[in-house]
Amino acid sequence: MSCCTPGFGPAAASQAPEPTPIAGGRHAVAQCHIPAGTFAMGDAHGDGSPADGESPVRRVRLDAYTIDATSVTNADFARFADATGYVTEAERFGFSAVFHLVVAAADEDIVGRSPTTPWWLGVRGADWRHPEGPRSGLDGREDHPVVHVSWNDAQAYSRWAGRRLPTEAEWERASRGGLEGARYPWGDELLADDGAWQANIWQGAFPTHNTGEDGWLTTAPVHTYRPNRFGLWQTVGNVWEWCDSGNDGLRVLRGGSYLCHDSYCNRYRNAARSSNTPDSSMGNAGFRTVGR
Repeated sequence: MSCCTPGFGPAAASQAPEPTPIAGGRHAVAQCHIPAGTFAMGDAHGDGSPADGESPVRRVRLDAYTIDATSVTNADFARFADATGYVTEAERFGFSAVFHLVVAAADEDIVGRSPTTPWWLGVRGADWRHPEGPRSGLDGREDHPVVHVSWNDAQAYSRWAGRRLPTEAEWERASRGGLEGARYPWGDELLADDGAWQANIWQGAFPTHNTGEDGWLTTAPVHTYRPNRFGLWQTVGNVWEWCDSGNDGLRVLRGGSYLCHDSYCNRYRNAARSSNTPDSSMGNAGFRTVGR
């Protein structure tokens, strides 16, 4: 488990193909079609931490598949919860992990602090409907990625939708958008030629001051910035995304989040990875799904 996740708790738009809406079905997220083929998976730049388990570059072949153009949104997850009555693990446990600068709760609702990542607080009443705590809500954030969903919750949604979580290889091939060996979905440079930010990550002094130069303190709408060449939006930054893989009782997350900063968490890269227990939830992790 990395410093990017709490240590407690149960390319140009003109180049991107237009994602295809799903006709009929429960899952409403538009799809990007990833062709069958071989790609170079792994860290080609030596940026990764050995503790994260980033693998050396190797050739991986995959069959064709479809993947959500965006993370699953609050509106998408609400349709699932309303249709099924599903209760997330954060709701059942009664608390979830919230970044310390955005807590919207009474002092008595702070139930713990992560010993290894003290900027994460356990907040009673924090869940996907209340991302910063019981005094927050989703008004105006219907098109933001759902957060405070555990790996188990993401699996439940995927089963309902007739989908599944991506393997790490599927996630990374899609994130790369066909750019072999690139550090980011758009290339190797963090900023655009005009100096603009291309992902929702931390600016300033972590974890005490975020200048908000990219326009966001926490999550951004899923169609912010530009899609990669396969048509995927925000695979790096914004929220970590659960994958259908893991070991030693942990499950893998990919892509980094709005809290990543190169002073401590250089994980907003195609090859980067983190992990957490399958019942953990936090304010910077969501998911997207795949199908055939």
